[in-house]
Amino acid sequence: MPMTVIVTRDVPQRTRGFLASVMPEPAPGVYTSGEVSKGVRERIWTVMQDWYGATHEGSIVMIWRDDKAPGGLGVATLGAPPRQLTDLDGVLVSVW
Repeated sequence: MPMTVIVTRDVPQRTRGFLASVMPEPAPGVYTSGEVSKGVRERIWTVMQDWYGATHEGSIVMIWRDDKAPGGLGVATLGAPPRQLTDLDGVLVSVW
């Protein structure tokens, strides 16, 4: 099971409370776990999408290992600015 990291900015306390209930929060707004399965990660993201869609407050970025994505990292974002990873001649860069 690959490591998953979620970074939040200016999200409602409800969102932070939910994430803290399923993942440790080693720094304010940063949640991480080395043992989140793909199914659990997808369920967490579904909750984040539903809640974000109702409020459009803040931003959320989730990063996980994905061997099929550029640089081996999957990225999902809610809020502005949306980001994606691109391999630029062997260097992984973030674009939006």
